Amino acid sequence: MSPRGVAVPNAREMLFAAAERVVAKGGPGALTSRAVTDEAGCSKGLLHAHFAGGLDEFVAELVLDRFSRASALAAALPSRAGQDTVSGNLTEVTSALLASGGPALSALVITRPGATERFREAMTTGAPGFTAIEDAIAAYLRAEQPLGRVPASLDTRSTALALVATAHHLLMTADPATPDPAAQMERLVTTLTRE
Repeated sequence: MSPRGVAVPNAREMLFAAAERVVAKGGPGALTSRAVTDEAGCSKGLLHAHFAGGLDEFVAELVLDRFSRASALAAALPSRAGQDTVSGNLTEVTSALLASGGPALSALVITRPGATERFREAMTTGAPGFTAIEDAIAAYLRAEQPLGRVPASLDTRSTALALVATAHHLLMTADPATPDPAAQMERLVTTLTRE
């Protein structure tokens, strides 16, 4: 347990990682402020010191942080045209949306009205989300077309939408206790991008 009054480096990420472990072990219903701080091995007040809005703010910020990571990964896709495999590049990005307890974390936002409101506000004010990821995937596929790695006839915008919409569907409907949905995404990537 970290002593009171001592600065905790990377406290936000430490708490986020602890929350993901709590949710992975016990599902969305197991997430409480106490469970997070116990898992993180820190004082109970640390979460509230960093998230004045309490658990709702914490949950919204956690999900926004994970979306931001996936969006950053997607933004780098167009510069990777011609490298590795198309399927591997797309699977990496779409899997990032589902990683870190994706379906369980999405369930947290849905079941906490305060978190839902904060999440929606952030999305409407420009936080990176599904649209940014969709745009990056479409740009990547367009960059791959002149290289002959995806069909010239591929509708890049519709393919990007299909990938992001499927990831969204899996996030919103997958039972956190079911196997990882990444395999479904991988099959879809292969199906949509082959000749």
